[in-house]
Parts: sequence; C-alpha cells; structure tokens
Amino acid sequence: MTRQIRLALATFRPRKAVPGQTILDPSTTRTRVGPGDLDIYLHVNNAVYLNMMDTARSNLLADCGGMPHLNEKHWYPVVAASTVKYKRSLVLWEPVEITSGVVGWDERIVYLEQVVTTRGQLAARGLIAGRFLGKGGVRIPAQQIADLLAGPGMISPDLPDDVLAWARAVDVAHR
Repeated sequence: MTRQIRLALATFRPRKAVPGQTILDPSTTRTRVGPGDLDIYLHVNNAVYLNMMDTARSNLLADCGGMPHLNEKHWYPVVAASTVKYKRSLVLWEPVEITSGVVGWDERIVYLEQVVTTRGQLAARGLIAGRFLGKGGVRIPAQQIADLLAGPGMISPDLPDDVLAWARAVDVAHR
C-alpha cells in the first residue's frame, strides 16, 4: 500500500482512540519499509520519512480521540516548519516505529517531536511546528486546539531549550 493511501486512511478512517490518552502522551505508529519507499540507492528516501511522520501525526490525533472533534469543526493540521536529522538508513522490509509527541505549544504553534527507530536504533528525529486551520484558511490558536483535544484549561509544558531555539531559528516562534 502506498504511503499516500496510508496517510489518507489514518486521516479519514482513523484508528480508535486509546482510553485515557491525552495530547501530551506519546503515540506509536508501526510500519515496515516496502519496495515503493526506496530510492535508487535502495534505502528510504527522505520524503518517505516525512510521509511516515505525517501518518504518525494523524495517528497521534486519533489516539487521543481528536479526529471527530477536529472534523466536526472542519479544522485540519498543517506543517509550518519541520527539521529532520537522519541518523541511519532504513532498508527493505525493516520494521519502523515512529513515536510522536506534543512537547508544547505557544499562541500559534503546536510543537512535536517525532522519533523514528528500527529494532531499537535511532534512524531519525524530527521537530515539527504545526498549525491548525479552519474553513477559508482561518488560523486556529494552539490553545483552542489543546482545549478541544484535552479539555479547557490544559496548560502547555515549558518548551525544551532546543525546541525554542529551533522555533526562533526557523521563525515560527510566537513573537
């Protein structure tokens, strides 16, 4: 199954919510490297890592029961910025585990960390700055997303120093 189909399924036919899961709990997505994931050097192409991470973020929203709430309001996530550090190649048939977690938010952006591993070894780490948009591209404040997904009054944890520095460097941090 192509990665784009997996993303569509994760988004439009999300997996069941995990009881007790919140937006601050890590979510794990498991997959395996297929022939369509490989580039001419016979390892996973960098764009495929990003697509795997897209699917994992949809699963994170599904795990905390957020997809019905977002769909009801016609809100959807978009990536404002991302940075990925690749540590090792993934090759055909390797098992892949992507652990996604919200590390915090500011007035505009929800910050996530996504860690890709295979057989317990780090393959890549991504930092993602996500926004949510509504009909007509209306920007939804990150606190409204947290309130919707976790209940009113959810407070963001302090952002780690490396995430704050990165957010400033890529110019997505709240000013």
